[in-house]
Amino acid sequence: MIWLPLSFFITAALYASVGFAGGSTYNALLVLAGTDYRILPTIALFCNLIVACGGTYRFARAGHVEIVRIVPWIVTSVPAAWLGGYLHVSETVFVGLLGLSLLAAGLKMFFKKSDEIVLEKSSAYKWKPLAPLIGMTLGLLAGLVGIGGGIFLAPVLHLLRWDNAKKIAAMCSVFILVNSIAGLAGQAMKLSDTQLLADITPYWILFPAVLIGGQIGSYMGVVRLNPDMLRILTALLILYVSGRLLLRWYGMVS
Repeated sequence: MIWLPLSFFITAALYASVGFAGGSTYNALLVLAGTDYRILPTIALFCNLIVACGGTYRFARAGHVEIVRIVPWIVTSVPAAWLGGYLHVSETVFVGLLGLSLLAAGLKMFFKKSDEIVLEKSSAYKWKPLAPLIGMTLGLLAGLVGIGGGIFLAPVLHLLRWDNAKKIAAMCSVFILVNSIAGLAGQAMKLSDTQLLADITPYWILFPAVLIGGQIGSYMGVVRLNPDMLRILTALLILYVSGRLLLRWYGMVS
């Protein structure tokens, strides 16, 4: 099944270029490949972790990571992501929740006017007290659907005019990294009694695929791509993934 590692490689490269890790698309690809839905969040989160490590390192070296501004968002998202990963959800709820949430995020970013992207830190500071609540909500949602949550966070940060596109991409990369670790811990604890962890072994080839793709993509995101391209590419990726998931979900409930 050579198409699966190749798809993961391409996904990692594209998502890493916009500060994401690709968890949503990894999940979608695994669903389409017929993977047991109970183990696919664990596979996706591990791939997330690999890509987000490389992305965070490159963004930090380029000076785009500001830990002091990031902490209020992740201090509550991490335990919430762990809880979301630990909770049991049905396959129908899992696919539907992921598809609908990504559709909303993608539409918001795609139809954002260019003047809304202009940096206005005063607006971001005004909403700073809500950062822990927003972080907790997004972390829980990310844990439930087996992703890092950056794809949910990015539209919020753009709406708040938190910073420029590359700073937001860097922030999302860190958010994905810490939430992927927490969500993975929750998933591992949930699977410990089901003997499903052994079923992940055949998917080992996906991990080097996303490692290489993620390194290429994060380099392109830090060095080559302009802010408008980052926003548009992000929106198109989100909308494509949400469409595939919603088609799958429709087939499950009809």
